[in-house]
Amino acid sequence: MHINESQTIAQIITAPGKGAVGIVRISGDEALAIADALAGGSGKISRVASHTIHYGWVVNRQGEPLDEALFMVMRGPRSYTGEDVVEVQCHGGPVALGEILRETCAHGARLAEAGEFSRRAFLNGKLDLSRAEAIMDLVEAKSDGALKLAARQKSGATARVVDGLRASILELIAYIQADLDFPEDDIERLDRATYRQRAEALEEDLAKLVDTAARGRFYREGITVALCGRANVGKSSLLNALTGRNTAIVTNIPGTTRDSVEATVQVEGMALRLVDTAGLRETDDLVEQIGVDRARDIVKGADVIAYCVDAPTGLTPEDEAFIADHADQVGLLVINQTDLAEGSASASPWPVVTTSALAGTGIDDLGRALKAAALKEAPAAENALYLTNTRQVALAETALQDIRQFIAALDQGLSDDLLVIDLQHAWEILGLITGETAADDLLDQIFSQFCLGK
Repeated sequence: MHINESQTIAQIITAPGKGAVGIVRISGDEALAIADALAGGSGKISRVASHTIHYGWVVNRQGEPLDEALFMVMRGPRSYTGEDVVEVQCHGGPVALGEILRETCAHGARLAEAGEFSRRAFLNGKLDLSRAEAIMDLVEAKSDGALKLAARQKSGATARVVDGLRASILELIAYIQADLDFPEDDIERLDRATYRQRAEALEEDLAKLVDTAARGRFYREGITVALCGRANVGKSSLLNALTGRNTAIVTNIPGTTRDSVEATVQVEGMALRLVDTAGLRETDDLVEQIGVDRARDIVKGADVIAYCVDAPTGLTPEDEAFIADHADQVGLLVINQTDLAEGSASASPWPVVTTSALAGTGIDDLGRALKAAALKEAPAAENALYLTNTRQVALAETALQDIRQFIAALDQGLSDDLLVIDLQHAWEILGLITGETAADDLLDQIFSQFCLGK
């Protein structure tokens, strides 16, 4: 992305389509002058105090009115981008917004690239990279738990943890470097046993941070649940009961579900992505067999398997074989149709939940059990900070490996000039999480993933 970062930029920052209100954001040195021109050239916008709102009409270059609007003025550096910013709030029709944006560009602004407002905020010290990435997590949050986690990251929780780790690494580097550069001076020194002790503390902290990634992914993306089992055990009925609507077609004909049907529900602050699959059975129907094959693939990639059986039939040898084949995955045995018979499976290696989709009993328990089954394999973080971004996770894992290599080098008795290499790399790698050591190509890659207007 080759962009002029000194030029004033503008873009529509509200969602596409019709709405009660739409907003055009202008940011840069000429933002106030352009807003003056949009308001008829009276100069009133450039004279007002920062963080004030002013009513007026947006007019075109011929002086013809386009729309009533509110002009919100935020002078730099007290703005989102750190530059002078004016947001023109008008009616939310696409034609009105498009005309105002065209007039804005005619007066000297250019269209902002995807993520360019946030990129400028980063370059002007208003955001670190972890906070910038948290913005997209806020926009894309699938549950209130994901929203709260993104808000903590946006407030700087990730940066504070990473900055603390980098400071500890840098201090250790400084002691080693002092031994190298000033071997004869009377300065405070640490022995190698203390180096190892400090490195082990860093290793523990980094390992805990990396371990948060599993739960962090669940918050960000949701927990994928495969509703599977033999035909006609009530999988689709359970999906409908969990979602509270007729999401899937339900009949008493085996093989009704031939393809996967998805729906998402929230359970105690976390999204469950429920995937109803075709009944697992041998069939001569080509279309249904494709659905069965797809169901097996979905099961392999699921975070939790919700294997359903019907209470009147109970566990069959076929069911037991399936559970044994998937013993290495997180699973839950769901005994449905308990309105027809009592169900139990004391020999099941998976936790058991009894339900009746028809009567609506056990449904809330099922949702909570699915969430608990997934989180049991994803430890909670002591400080409620979870890495949700795959880029950040990969960097933390690399830094952890660097610290472990440093400890191994200590044990091998390598010289100080070799020891410091792994520490320096860990310090630089962690700096990429917050952007302290980020190059332009990395910034291009990250901010290009943002939506227009951000």
